[in-house]
Amino acid sequence: MATLYMVATPIGNLEDITLRAVRTLGEVDAIACEDTRHTLRLLNHLGVKKQLVACYAYEEEKGSARILALLEQGKDVAYCSDAGTPCLSDPGILAAARAREAGHDVVPIPGPSAFAALVSASGIFYKTVAFDGFPSPKPGRRRSRVAELMSRDEAFVMYESPHRIVKLLTDIADIDAERRLCVGREMTKLHEEFLVGSAAEVRDLLAARPEVKGEIALLVSGAKKG
Repeated sequence: MATLYMVATPIGNLEDITLRAVRTLGEVDAIACEDTRHTLRLLNHLGVKKQLVACYAYEEEKGSARILALLEQGKDVAYCSDAGTPCLSDPGILAAARAREAGHDVVPIPGPSAFAALVSASGIFYKTVAFDGFPSPKPGRRRSRVAELMSRDEAFVMYESPHRIVKLLTDIADIDAERRLCVGREMTKLHEEFLVGSAAEVRDLLAARPEVKGEIALLVSGAKKG
């Protein structure tokens, strides 16, 4: 049976690609991509030329069918989401599920992850940490979910767009203005920035900027019990 490799790719700095990932991308028969244009830039940097298969997030069913068809032909396939680790707030789960159901091996090629990068550099203490991905863009649902997460004694991580990060931080500050958190912005990239402080402090810092840019991840400490 053929193998589907789930390959983690850089979230910014292309030097973060692992040696195993480079070898895997060079050895497989085809590479499935969340966006072929995005992955092609990485492959050109690595000097890798392969058959590319589109597996866009908005049509994962069709993309997964294309991947399965290649596997059924005996071809090994690497799957790359646009950045970071597939299936971690990225597409890929359906492809992995379909491949396993059909009897093919699914092998992780671990590497870059915004989640791992943030928790490693935040300096925020935690015993357990929950990953919640992107919150709902609907204010009511977002506030309800934030309130639920903040009631727990475990830390949690969310991803958010630069256009909504101040709103998310406001939701957090409205519940507990002193809750300690870390915002990681543009991690591994040229303008990498970490903002650590209370929810109100970090919210005010970002709210004072004319514009917030870049990819953002947020780690919030857990509630103190007793």
